[in-house]
Amino acid sequence: MIAEAEIKEKEFIHLGRNVGRIREMIGMKQITLAEKTGMSQQNISKLEQSEVIPDETLEKLAKGLGVTTDFIKTFNEEKVIYNIQTNNNFHDHSANSSQHYKPTFNNNGIEQLFEMMKQLLDFEKRKVEALEKRLEELEKVK
Repeated sequence: MIAEAEIKEKEFIHLGRNVGRIREMIGMKQITLAEKTGMSQQNISKLEQSEVIPDETLEKLAKGLGVTTDFIKTFNEEKVIYNIQTNNNFHDHSANSSQHYKPTFNNNGIEQLFEMMKQLLDFEKRKVEALEKRLEELEKVK
């Protein structure tokens, strides 16, 4: 019988699901990712349903999303959420309590979340810069 730890070590990674979830988290539509990668929207949809994605394609997707391939390969939303929920120590802050709300954090999962948020923020900054550039171009045309 396989030990539970061995099963957890061999956790299943669905790369397409990771790509889709990261894309959704940054507010990008499939058509936008398709344009950034030179693929069709239908191809992006199929890739997001694929368990395995070739490295070359994964690199294109990562670049289009503004993240690294390692980030896509190791992304696990459930673990991040679980770690945040189980490692936060929230004090009772009800009306009858004299204690103040004071969360404390354990580093498990927080580093991964922090890195993800940095990459998402970076992506958003690049998106704003691109939109500002496009706006400037449109104003020149007027």
